[in-house]
Amino acid sequence: MVQHLSSHGKKTNPILPKFENRILVSDLQVKTFALGQQQEYDGQVFPLAYRCDSAEATLEAATAWITEHADKICSQASAHGAVLLRGFPLGSAEDFDAMIGAFDLPCFSYDDSLSNAHRINFTPRVFSANEAPPEATISLHHEMAQTPIYPSKLFFFCQVAPETGGATPICRSDVLWERLVKARPEFASDCKDKGLRYSNVMPAQADSASSMGRSWQSTFSSNTREGTEARMRSLGYDWEWLPDGDLRATTPILQAVKDLGNGKFSFFNQLIAAFSGWKDARNDPAKAITFGDGSPLDPSDVATASALADELTFDVPWQAGDLVLVDNYLAMHGRRSFTGTRKVMASLVAS
Repeated sequence: MVQHLSSHGKKTNPILPKFENRILVSDLQVKTFALGQQQEYDGQVFPLAYRCDSAEATLEAATAWITEHADKICSQASAHGAVLLRGFPLGSAEDFDAMIGAFDLPCFSYDDSLSNAHRINFTPRVFSANEAPPEATISLHHEMAQTPIYPSKLFFFCQVAPETGGATPICRSDVLWERLVKARPEFASDCKDKGLRYSNVMPAQADSASSMGRSWQSTFSSNTREGTEARMRSLGYDWEWLPDGDLRATTPILQAVKDLGNGKFSFFNQLIAAFSGWKDARNDPAKAITFGDGSPLDPSDVATASALADELTFDVPWQAGDLVLVDNYLAMHGRRSFTGTRKVMASLVAS
């Protein structure tokens, strides 16, 4: 573990910023607190964490607090990468939905997304984070960066914490990019200049046993091949219909590096996840991703990027009722395998 602090380093258990030490709304008390193994980059803790210390807090009081401080929390998510809210009275999908509504942000419906993950909707803007089996590990990625349409932020809510494991790893992709440029400059340059193309086989029927088992009908919001082809054509996809009715879809060239402004960049993609984790009965990771010009990726370069990301990862230690706001442009996320019952929900914010 890296103990020193520099513009490219991290340290654990930092001193929290004094200016955001305590916020009071009527009798609702909320303050920052330190998480074990918490990181710090350029004076910003990762993730920033708040705890509600009001034992009798109500959902009404919690949503009022969010309404008053939504702009600040969103700004902090963009600066820190992620913000954890703990101790608020959240127990159901409806409670989570109410908290999201208090932020008054534009909703990105999962039905409108091109994600290949099979998920279950609980409310129009709340859905299961992923329906992959407990033993499956989901590699680090930016939400829907393998598609032309992606959210700017995402919310996670833990309704039931697992017995063991099940953390949500998060990683600062701007810091990862800086390290990757130094470790593999040619690979970093190719990612930035060439972009990436992704291919995956979508089933004709939803496959809940796979982390990428969403049907092509659901993905492209069409029950017919003609309608699906029209949607893909408008988005710049290439495609191939397979004999069993499945669909192999290949994206247009997508960015692998996102310009964050002020001279900063983010390693914004699904490269690590696609190269190592896009595997099920239909898909082979070796065929999942190329550079934008069709040239293959060197596995050793991807391994270096993955190892650097692992060094920078913070595992969100879920407790029931936790809510996390992640800036999708700045931070990757994934999922650890787990035992027992784990119920984590998600919601997306439009770009």
